[in-house]
Amino acid sequence: MTQVLLCGAAIVTLSMGIRHGFGLWLQPITMDRGWTRETFAFALAVQNLAWGLAGPVAGALADRFGAFRVIVVGSLLYAAGLVLMALSTSGLAFTGSAGVMIGLAQSGTTYAVVYGVIGRNVDASRRSWAMGVTAAAGSFGQFLMVPVENWLITALDWRSALFILGCLALMMAPLALGLKEPRATEPLPGTHQQSIGAALKEAFAYPSFRLLMAGYFVCGFQVVFIGVHMPSYLKDKGLTPDVATTALALIGLFNVFGTYAAGVIGQRWPKRYLLSAIYILRSVAIVTFLTLPLTPWSVYVFASVMGVLWLSTVPPTNAVVAQIFGVKYLSMLGGFVFLSHQIGSFLGVWLGGKLYDLSGSYDVVWWIAVALGVFAAMVNLPVRESAIIRPAPAAGAAA
Repeated sequence: MTQVLLCGAAIVTLSMGIRHGFGLWLQPITMDRGWTRETFAFALAVQNLAWGLAGPVAGALADRFGAFRVIVVGSLLYAAGLVLMALSTSGLAFTGSAGVMIGLAQSGTTYAVVYGVIGRNVDASRRSWAMGVTAAAGSFGQFLMVPVENWLITALDWRSALFILGCLALMMAPLALGLKEPRATEPLPGTHQQSIGAALKEAFAYPSFRLLMAGYFVCGFQVVFIGVHMPSYLKDKGLTPDVATTALALIGLFNVFGTYAAGVIGQRWPKRYLLSAIYILRSVAIVTFLTLPLTPWSVYVFASVMGVLWLSTVPPTNAVVAQIFGVKYLSMLGGFVFLSHQIGSFLGVWLGGKLYDLSGSYDVVWWIAVALGVFAAMVNLPVRESAIIRPAPAAGAAA
């Protein structure tokens, strides 16, 4: 179990750490290329959508053939996407590299694939905790990588910074060796057998699965809008780039504690209540941030509070999926829940750029994020966390 946690956490640290700094490239790339903010935002919106759409496929492949192969391919795609992102000279090429390629890479190197291995190798009594540890590692990656990326952009240039990150992305391939699983053996007589199609039909027919997807949509909208657009929002308000860099790093730092705490609390308390509390607290934090005078310290406090709540939805959401449906298809089902998250991410990052270009302000999108937080808090309350009851296998089938 220790090897799985360490290697899984390291992979998530690199994959999530690199992507959390993409907002730092918005202004240098758009100014150098002469693009609008919508051009950059649309590429990252496509990235999130491609990540989400490919997630169930990557999860199903990892469930069937093992996470090792999927992560290796994802690592190579990630490196290639970062290099081509630096070389792209048109909005279409930038969307293909920063959007499609890196999105596909992230589907094979982040939570859904890694959580499937954890779910199969960690006892249910510690599963939520283990998922919290891995999510906390992704947060530490943000805390670690955002200042590094900002330094690379400043000390070198934005293109060279992307080339260096491409080299770092290749490190995920050898780390994937730690997630190799033994070849599956024949199931014991009397255990429930289920095809992929039957598993999908069962999940989408179950109301709690759909409610979890609705809540995760909101999570994606909020965190990606803030992560990508907050640096530009703060600069528009007259604050220096260092304030934005510090804010993103604080989100990563405090999310280490928030995601770990969510994993521990989710092991003891009903996860639906924990999820509802996280979403409503996000809305309260945003309203407070928008209402108070904007200063560097108000930004730092907001970033710290949001950091505690940032990815703290990830461990309880995935643990509930495992709790309801079991772990056989956990990567695939987690991928479908994450698809909803990424549709929200697409809208959050794209609307941020689109509405800014139309109105010259991010205000409307901030208030949409507030309303969605209230919605997510409500839809998580009716979620049923108990294992789904399946018919016992027939005696003849068991024989």
